[in-house]
Amino acid sequence: MHVIINGQQKDFAPGTTVAELLRQLDLEPIRVAVEINKELVTRSTFDSAQIHDGDQIEVVTFVGGG
Repeated sequence: MHVIINGQQKDFAPGTTVAELLRQLDLEPIRVAVEINKELVTRSTFDSAQIHDGDQIEVVTFVGGG
């Protein structure tokens, strides 16, 4: 299935969850915020929230520093 992540088209297997997507992108779930179709996905649902064909996903990485 095709999804758009941060403006770029990517392909994932049907039934992929947000947690699996983050693993495939090599991102730590604790360090990101995820929106699917402009709806915030809570971290507690990353393991169960599935992505679907045509979804528009935004992944924002938190960066610390000072």
